[in-house]
Amino acid sequence: MKTLEEPVEDVQDGFEDEEEAAPNIVRIGKKPTMNYVVACVTLFNTGVPEVLVRARGQSITKAIDTVEMLRRAFFKNVQVRSVDIGTEDVTRDDGSTASLSTIEIMLAP
Repeated sequence: MKTLEEPVEDVQDGFEDEEEAAPNIVRIGKKPTMNYVVACVTLFNTGVPEVLVRARGQSITKAIDTVEMLRRAFFKNVQVRSVDIGTEDVTRDDGSTASLSTIEIMLAP
């Protein structure tokens, strides 16, 4: 008889597992800046005490634009609690490694 308690494979597919643990994260990517501003506004309007704006690489400028647009046009009293910058080592398709800059901006109303 086969039991249902077989080990489950842990799939390393990016941010999905982290999203469930922290639903207050807005990850900046290739979409227009306004999409991320609306995502932050929606989170604040639902009562989330803090919103983390996270970006990597070329999306860092878009993350800063998102925060500034949010501060100037939507929530004049939003505070930047912290700004963390760092570097991740990423393995490319050809096997070489590259450094990728990251930024995390913590906002509170």
